[in-house]
Amino acid sequence: MTDLNTPELETLVRYLDTYRDIIAFKAEGVERSAGIKPMVPSGTSLLGIVKHLAYVERWWFQSIVGQLDVEYPWSDDDPDADWRIDEGESVQDIIDLYRQECDKSRAIIDELQSPDSTVPHGDGVISARRVLIHMVEETARHAGHADILRELIDGSTGWGP
Repeated sequence: MTDLNTPELETLVRYLDTYRDIIAFKAEGVERSAGIKPMVPSGTSLLGIVKHLAYVERWWFQSIVGQLDVEYPWSDDDPDADWRIDEGESVQDIIDLYRQECDKSRAIIDELQSPDSTVPHGDGVISARRVLIHMVEETARHAGHADILRELIDGSTGWGP
């Protein structure tokens, strides 16, 4: 739990890490066939959420904050490739991808001096604070989706072990 005296950057990271852990927990132990099955009319699957969030982590922390040149699975012809589980990708592969991307994000965050640190973005700059708040929102939103999808798959609910 974050207390009132915890520095802002640490507080934001703790909240983000909480939701990161929930995302991984929701996918752990699910059968691959159930994890890739679209459970809602939009076509969203549990493992698709996890894979998507791995690339969201990569985008915001490696490409934007870290200013690194990294690759993505999507293209103009296939803009939703980050949601698709490819043949041969296991549940553990997707969870490992997500955890590895989160680890890389944490390493970039650890280099920040302040939530006020800025990097070029678009025609201006963006602060680390803005990126972290966005990632808390994005990850928490998808954690809720993952919770519902996991409940539909096998009835399990809850935040973690």
